Amino acid sequence: MDNTFTMSQRFRMIAGVLVLIGIAALVVGFLTDPQQAWANILLNNFYFLSLSIGAGFFMALQYITQSGWSAMFRRVPEAMGYYIPVAAIMMLLLFFGMHSLYEWTHPEMAADPLIMHKSPYLNMPFFFVRMILFFGLWILMNWLLRKASLKEDLEGGITWFAKMEQYSKIYIFILAFSFSIANIDWIMSIDVHWFSNLFALKGFVNAFYHGTAALVLIVILLHEKGFYKELNDSHLLDFSRYLFMLSIVWGYFWFSQFMLIWYGNIPEETIYYARQWRGGFLYIFYINLILNWLIPFSVLLSRTMDRNRMVVKIICIILLIGQWVDMYTQIFPGTAGPKLGFVEIGSFLGFTGLFALVVGYGLSKAKLIPANHPYLEESLHHKVEN
Repeated sequence: MDNTFTMSQRFRMIAGVLVLIGIAALVVGFLTDPQQAWANILLNNFYFLSLSIGAGFFMALQYITQSGWSAMFRRVPEAMGYYIPVAAIMMLLLFFGMHSLYEWTHPEMAADPLIMHKSPYLNMPFFFVRMILFFGLWILMNWLLRKASLKEDLEGGITWFAKMEQYSKIYIFILAFSFSIANIDWIMSIDVHWFSNLFALKGFVNAFYHGTAALVLIVILLHEKGFYKELNDSHLLDFSRYLFMLSIVWGYFWFSQFMLIWYGNIPEETIYYARQWRGGFLYIFYINLILNWLIPFSVLLSRTMDRNRMVVKIICIILLIGQWVDMYTQIFPGTAGPKLGFVEIGSFLGFTGLFALVVGYGLSKAKLIPANHPYLEESLHHKVEN
């Protein structure tokens, strides 16, 4: 069976139109409020980067645990990893917008005692050195895994699978450490006077949770287009178990950070949530919790619902909206303020189109189902007994 994905002309056209809408939105943003434009670039680029990182972590876990059920889907996280080099370019462009996003970069703030204390770490040269190092490691590890995956297709055997397992053991530690630090650098330092010991790990869990949701949604969409015909209720059940489990972990970290800050009632810490409750952010604060925890947790409790393809698809879409809302509450209160209009919606659509083109390109470079994966037969005939 030919299962090679090819980007249709219609797909490229729709994605291209979305990219043009995004460009128009950012142009409007730069003409009216450059700070708003830079905040949208950071928000949307980090959003899709986190989905790629989360999917990569999911893929690495499958290799390490030698999970057979997910073997035929591994091309999807591999293709999502193609966005990481694009995200690197977009993040490096933030050099021109640092003053619009990060208070600690302003020369007049150098005398601030707290900023002065953090200056050995929070300074422009070291900030970009870390950024380049992180992206370099992520791109390298994704390249090694992709190369081994394609070699396995050509040569078969278990040699390349064993290498991918070894690479994955290294990759999960690189991701867990570096992406957690990246959350501190790129997101938490927006509010330079605020800090949370849970923020870095919460950001990593966020990426794993929503990256898995994006992966599942892409698999379902491909299935609906005639690919992955072998996708069955048992695959959906296992995907749903991941989402259900991660909804609990996400809720735990969200509540732990909020509860400890609320209970401690220290002004330096509570300012973070106080800023989110002012102006137009209060309702978004609660919407965040509903979208990312209450709905997926409640719906996926049912063993009937978590095998239903349409239900799982809707939950994935809700989670992807929830991830954007979560990132919005982390970035906009400390930068552009409560703004939600054409610039925000248009720029998100633009990055969505860009992400779709990049992932589509990655999917088109190899067969969707890895023919020589040692666990392919187990994946194709996966069955979970009731």
